[in-house]
Parts: sequence; C-alpha cells; structure tokens
Amino acid sequence: MRFARTVAATSMIALMAGCAAQQRSAEDVTEAKTADQVVVTGERTAQEAGNVPPPPPPPPVAAPRSHPQAAVLGGAYASKVRMAHPGYHVPPVMVATDPGRERYDGKEVSPVKLTQAEPVSTFSVDVDTGAYANTRRFLSQGRMPPRDAVRTEELINYFRYDYARPESSGTPFSVNTDLALTPWNEQTRLLRIGLRGYDLDRDTRPPANLVFLMDVSGSMNRADKLPLVKTALAGLAGELQKRDRVSIVVYAGAAGLVLEPTNDERKIKAALERLQAGGSTAGAAGLKLAYNIARDNMIEGGVNRILIATDGDFNVGMSDTKSLIEMIERERDNGITLTTLGFGTGNYNEAMMEQIADHGNGNYAYIDSALEARKVLVEQMSSTLFTIAKDVKIQVEFNPAQVSQYRLLGYENRALREEDFDNDKVDAGDIGAGHQVTAIYEIVPAGVKGWIAPRRYQDKVPDAALRKSGELAHVKLRYKLPNGKTSRLIERTVPASLIQRAARPTGDFAFATAVAAFGQTLRGDEMMNDFSAEDIARLAGKNGNFWRQEFVRLVGVAGSLKGG
Repeated sequence: MRFARTVAATSMIALMAGCAAQQRSAEDVTEAKTADQVVVTGERTAQEAGNVPPPPPPPPVAAPRSHPQAAVLGGAYASKVRMAHPGYHVPPVMVATDPGRERYDGKEVSPVKLTQAEPVSTFSVDVDTGAYANTRRFLSQGRMPPRDAVRTEELINYFRYDYARPESSGTPFSVNTDLALTPWNEQTRLLRIGLRGYDLDRDTRPPANLVFLMDVSGSMNRADKLPLVKTALAGLAGELQKRDRVSIVVYAGAAGLVLEPTNDERKIKAALERLQAGGSTAGAAGLKLAYNIARDNMIEGGVNRILIATDGDFNVGMSDTKSLIEMIERERDNGITLTTLGFGTGNYNEAMMEQIADHGNGNYAYIDSALEARKVLVEQMSSTLFTIAKDVKIQVEFNPAQVSQYRLLGYENRALREEDFDNDKVDAGDIGAGHQVTAIYEIVPAGVKGWIAPRRYQDKVPDAALRKSGELAHVKLRYKLPNGKTSRLIERTVPASLIQRAARPTGDFAFATAVAAFGQTLRGDEMMNDFSAEDIARLAGKNGNFWRQEFVRLVGVAGSLKGG
C-alpha cells in the first residue's frame, strides 16, 4: 500500500516540480539566525542584501474583514458570524473564482461487493477534514464543487458525534456500532462504526516542537492566503505552554529561518506580521530546512511536527520528486510528522496537500476562514497535533448468512488489501487526542433484493456462516501506540438481531447519515435514488450547534444550484 501511495503521490508531485529547470542552487537556500535579522519579502532576505534589514513597511490601512461564507448563506448565518467574531462584515456580493488550475485526485465511488465473493472490507482510518471546508468554499462562492474534490468520509468526520468515551488511555479509543434503516433505499440498512479517541488534558499533554513552514511566494499575495495564514498560526501561538517551542521557516525564491525556537507569543506574532509575499516557490528547499530545524530541536517523548501553510502551488522545487517523498517518509519514521494546511483558490493543489500529509503521518485541513482556522488550530489543537494511536486500520467481515451485498460510503483512497491488515509494515492513518472517526456501510440483508441480481451459479451459504447466524459482522481494529512498533488488536461482533430492530436513524446517526448522503450526492452516486437536498436537510434536522446549522444551509445552497 505504501508503494502504491508513493507512486500516486509521485505522479502528482511531478506537477508541482514542472519548472525544475528554474530550480535554485543550494547557495540560494538562506538561513537567518534571528527574527530581528531578517524580514522576508518572498524574493530575498536581509542577509542577501548585506545584513541591512529593509525599512518596515507602512502599517496597512485597517479594513473590515469579510467572512467567505456570509454572503451566500444569508442573514442568520451572518448574525452568527458577527456574534462569534465581531470583526467580520458581510460583503454584498461573493465573486466566484475559476478553479480551472486547481488539482484534485478523486476516485470512483466504491462499487458494491457480493458478500460471498468478498466478505472482507479493509481500510485505513481517515482524520482529514479538508474536503468539507473546500466544498463549503465552492458553495459559498455560488458554484458546485468538482466531484473529485468531494470525499464523503472527510465530510462525515468534520463533525463530532455522541460516542462513548474510552475507558482509559491503555485502549486509546472506544469502538461504537449501530444499525438503522436507509432513508434513500427501503431495501438496505446502514451500519455505522464510530471511534472516539481519549481526551488529552491540557496540563498533561506532551511538549511540542512545532515548525511553521510558510509559503510566502507571489501566489500567496491574496486576502484568502497569507493574511489568513498569519491569523491561523497566530491563534495557535496563543495556545502554547512553557515547554512548547515554535520556529518559523519561510520559502519563496529562497528558504530562510525567520524565528528561532521560542514559546514567546509576542515574538511569534511579531515575526508573522513581518512576512510579505512575492517570488517563486522553492517548496522543497523550505521543507528540507524545516526538517533540519525540527531535528535540531527534537523533543524526546514529545510532539515533533511541521505545519505547512500553502496554496500547494509548488512550481519550483526538487527535480527528483521520488526523493521528496522518501524524505518525508524517512523523517516520519524518525519521529517528525507533517500536517498540511491549505489556503486560497484558483491554483490550489489539493491533491498534493492531502498526499503529502498522508505520507507524513499528519492530517490535512483546508482553511477558508478565520473561524475555520480557530476550529482547527485552537479548539481542536489536541486532535490536530497530538497523536494517541497510529497506523489505525479497520477490517469488517460480513456474514453471508445475514448480509448478501454491501458498500462502504467513502474511503476510496484509503482502501487496503486484506493482507495489509495484519502487516505492521503497512502505513495507515493516525488518531489524535479526542478525535473521532466514522465509517458507514450500506448493506443488503440476506434474502432481500439488492443492487446485483442473484447469480445463476452462485454457491450456497457456507456452513460456517450458518453456524454463526447470530452475527451480522465481525469488526477488527489494529493500531499502534504513538511510539510503538507492534500493533494491538481490538475485536467486536455486531449482532444480527440489530437487523430486526433497525429503525429510521435519529439524532447523531441521522445527522451523520445526512452528511454521508450529501457527500455521495455531490459525487454523483447513482444509487442515491434521487435523494434530494430537501430530503437531506430534513434528515439532518434542527440543530443548536453552529457548524451543523451551517451544514443545513450549505445543503440548501447546493439544492438551489442544482435546481432541486
């Protein structure tokens, strides 16, 4: 699996290295020793100018900030925004940008599986949420997102659900299963599997060695890019503790260290404020320097992580893209993980952002507003930064005596081979503190008409399945502790009695189902039986939660754009 991901990411990252002929030599990579010695303009550092820092730019004229969703989603949404973040105003018109240069790596909707032929489904957990924020960005601009930009599991996992807490950190997450009638198909049922990681107390979390790797190239010179990056990382700086350290590395025409490791919030924010955008994008050089800084300041037993903030437009970099991937994986295996934060529109390379984070054992988020920045880097800082279980894999074996057909909603790019489950050398997803992971299967009970007609030469149900007819499915999870090398196993049996007791989904399950239906509909899933935007909104119900209310509004926007 790791090889397959490497090949896929290599082909995608080749796009970002297309201008390798313009690659700068090693002499162009500049490291400034303190924030006072360098002001990055995106093309040259103060050292390159003879150690004479340029005069500070005049202070910008204060202007009211615009929230990207407010114009499209209406007055009630805008009121919520003002209450949560008083500095925003509602722009009268939202202008959509051309996504023609944006790059995505979409997969086909998962096919139906016949249980007797393929009873086992195996996949790596996914804690990324970037596809939801990116989908929201498109809808907020008054256009439907490209199908390839939508990943149903990332939409589902954007929200929190009422799962039981794990009993102790010895077993880092709880396993929850339930079953319900499918709202869009009366013949099928929905099996939900939910994981919840244990919460990490702020006072007991491990120290963090964080390197902010910031793109200050010319493509970042827009209001929804570098200024938003500064806001996002400044918010994270406010959450640091005494044992934590932050460094800032930037890259454009050259790469440089603009802030030595510190936990001084004022120094961090001052260094962020001085950054300006301009020049080409030597992303690979910046990444190398960031790893050097992270390695030099390694905290044993702590969190050592690089956070890349960019629009993903690496147009000048390493000519050998395979080496770039190998470097990321090598540093990951040595304890330095990688999180990617995507910003902006037009030239956004989402395919690269997601795959780089995947190879770096980190997570990927798309930041489309200051509210989202706060959610990802402040409110969810523990789950974003602090891993409690790694290489988490899920394997579900369905009993053909109870389930004739099934399909997994989402997780197409996380699929694993059956033999990968027990192979500890196969890389998989990580779970952060307090994080949740949800997977939903649509299943056809035995004896009920399914998507695929019965086969003429199909074998009868095996005797072993009949002997265990009280079981609907067997769920297995493998995971490693953050510093572990050998995986641990958790097993759960799903009773067949749930089929007879299944009712329409309610509460959390209903909302998760609505989000799954929304994702599958946006992806053009032909088995949704014309389940409409109104159906999805009705299923989601009325919610007091701000983010869930926003989801219902987005569903309405999508319905209007589709004309129903």
